[in-house]
Amino acid sequence: MRTVILLILSNLFMTVAWYGHLKFRHAPLLVVILLSWLIALPEYSLQVPANRIGYGQFTAPQLKIIQEAISITVFVIFSILYLREVPTWRAGLAFLLIFLAVAIAVYPGKVQAAKNSTQKPPSAQRPVPPQSGQGPLEVGG
Repeated sequence: MRTVILLILSNLFMTVAWYGHLKFRHAPLLVVILLSWLIALPEYSLQVPANRIGYGQFTAPQLKIIQEAISITVFVIFSILYLREVPTWRAGLAFLLIFLAVAIAVYPGKVQAAKNSTQKPPSAQRPVPPQSGQGPLEVGG
């Protein structure tokens, strides 16, 4: 749960950094970029710990998919409340499909992630050489 909370907070900062300036199109681009960087700094300060805490409970791809779903949720709320833009039904359908992707990626894989965390990393395992006649580069017979 800490991972998800940190990801939500992280995405709040990033959404403001990426899209908050759209109401201030008269502001010089360089100023907007610098302010966005300042707003993004807390985002990184939350995102990195979220991934550190969550890795092991979730795989890296699962963390990314969860982050994307949170990012879209935060953006939709931001878009409605701040930009006054309501997503179309097509955007809503796309949003639901992304949540379906999260469910597909996280639910069955959570058990697998726990199993993988107890195994040695691939670099620590000894590769098994192919038997004669079974290798992909074997020519002739």
